Amino acid sequence: MEIRTTFITTDFEAGAVEAWIAAGWLLPQEFEENRLSAIDFARARLINDLQSTFGVNDEGIPLILDLIDQLHGVRRAMRELLQQRRA
Repeated sequence: MEIRTTFITTDFEAGAVEAWIAAGWLLPQEFEENRLSAIDFARARLINDLQSTFGVNDEGIPLILDLIDQLHGVRRAMRELLQQRRA
């Protein structure tokens, strides 16, 4: 899957995004002119920061991503619950 553009390769090492997709860390739903969506790009930046800034190894990345996904799910559920109570 070729998704390299100036948009991506200027921020990440060559082949990194493809490797993250292969590892299942990024699951891009849509490509627009071979670009990641804003959400996928933010997740890619997070993965890059976890590896380069914080030194998280390849075994730790999926754990952290899963916890973040769970947190977002709980926040979404709480928001929906509060909206239902207000209605």
